[in-house]
Amino acid sequence: MIYDITPPVDAFLKVWPGDTPPSREVLLDMNKGDNITLSTLHTTVHAGAHADAPNHYGSVAPAIHERSLDFYLGACQVMHVDVSRNMRVGETHLTGEITAPRILFATGTYPDPTQFNEDFAAFEPDLIDTLHERGVRLAGIDTPSVDLFSSTDLPAHRAFLRHDIAILEGIVLCDVPDGIYELIALPLKLVGFDASPVRAILRDLD
Repeated sequence: MIYDITPPVDAFLKVWPGDTPPSREVLLDMNKGDNITLSTLHTTVHAGAHADAPNHYGSVAPAIHERSLDFYLGACQVMHVDVSRNMRVGETHLTGEITAPRILFATGTYPDPTQFNEDFAAFEPDLIDTLHERGVRLAGIDTPSVDLFSSTDLPAHRAFLRHDIAILEGIVLCDVPDGIYELIALPLKLVGFDASPVRAILRDLD
């Protein structure tokens, strides 16, 4: 079975306030007599399900095209956690052992990608330290950011940078049971960019 954990990228998708929302410019249209349909996408690279690059939160750090694809492909654990809105997920919220090198946390605090709510949950920096100790290479969350909306010093991002753990944000996990899957969430080879949208899926290992 395949779980598509990517929200639709369209004009209804909300992005971070002040960022560029998705829009489509149709240059040629077969329905209007053109020989092909041709369109241009305008949007932030942080739209929907996306992979942050270290240069998004580190001044001298790799861009997304410099990241190994190994981060975004392979065994991955999904864990639902009971956390309140506007709170950080810490080690005390873990509901089991971490048994995969990639882990995605379902908080349920950002339930509708078409409605931006500022009180979503995020990561406690100490949890990132724990994930590193347990061999985790990628961590993801079903919210727009691994830090709280009000955060300006970005302590979780800095912990990810310190441990060279990859980040997935904006994924949709409400219909995915806890368990171990194969993650496929490859970023585009966008040279110099600070993130890339991904088509993130989870596939049963059986």
